Amino acid sequence: MTQAPDPAASPEDQTDPLVLVPDSGDTGQPPVHGGRATGELVHRPDADDAFPQQWTRLAEHRYLVVADWPAAHRFFAPLPGGVQDPLLVAETMRQTAMMLAHAEYGVPAAHHFVMWDMEYALATAGFGLSDASGRVDVVVQCSEVQMRARSLAGMRVRLTFQRGGRLLATSTGSLSCTSERAYRRLRGDRLDAAGDPVPLLDGVPPERVGRRDPRDVVLAPSEEGAGWRLRLDTAHPTLFARANDHVPGMVLLEAARQAAVALSPEGRFLPASLAIAFHRYAELDEPCLVRARRETSPEGDVIVHVEGLQGDEAVFTATLGDTPEVAR
Repeated sequence: MTQAPDPAASPEDQTDPLVLVPDSGDTGQPPVHGGRATGELVHRPDADDAFPQQWTRLAEHRYLVVADWPAAHRFFAPLPGGVQDPLLVAETMRQTAMMLAHAEYGVPAAHHFVMWDMEYALATAGFGLSDASGRVDVVVQCSEVQMRARSLAGMRVRLTFQRGGRLLATSTGSLSCTSERAYRRLRGDRLDAAGDPVPLLDGVPPERVGRRDPRDVVLAPSEEGAGWRLRLDTAHPTLFARANDHVPGMVLLEAARQAAVALSPEGRFLPASLAIAFHRYAELDEPCLVRARRETSPEGDVIVHVEGLQGDEAVFTATLGDTPEVAR
């Protein structure tokens, strides 16, 4: 799933009319009561990076997804103190939305996904590995479902994450789907350059951005003063699991998180809440400047605002929260 393109560009063919499906309406798809997730459905070729395991249709546009959150992962690693990585919420939502789009709403394998926005919030002060690893039950409600020629054109999803009957987190996001032909028309020569080498910048020290492995650092020192340059390692097995013609949205999420950590005293920042909007594609061959500012409310809540800029245009804006009640 990618970040959103320029909204002025039409992301889909206009030969078939859009049909807005009511939340209780018929999608036109054959009845499917559930199934098992595959790497193709969640767009993750490595099984270690695939978190949804199976799904069951509960009602029209409502599903139960069983996910498996790792107690250890090469990228979504536990944070200091044995805290589970909250970005697993965002990544599980991303994979779940694509899985259901393919399996329940008829999206062909060759179509491309566009993520416009996503947000999540932890619902528990205890997000340690004992509470947030292993089997996680995810209830998914799809709304604003738009169909074109019996295939999904776009929808909004709301996910509720539970384990052992305990609420862990909630998340929402909106996405749209584009055909391979429409995507090629939209991206043009940039699609042909997918997989081309990208210069690897020297990253900031990993401990400054909450990382142990230098390969996981996505920020580099900026030559323009405040902020950082986006650092792209297209050989990274999780962030760049396959060739891309643009910067994956998960890289931008991680850049927002690392910027928030870099501004925090002693690097202590748990992204207990995150909201991000994608405004246009982040291009691989253009410098991307990441800027952030931190503020603290009278109640002690910490908020960090992050933006990514290419040229004078924002490619994403994000707000991350670290509240004492959840994070400590």
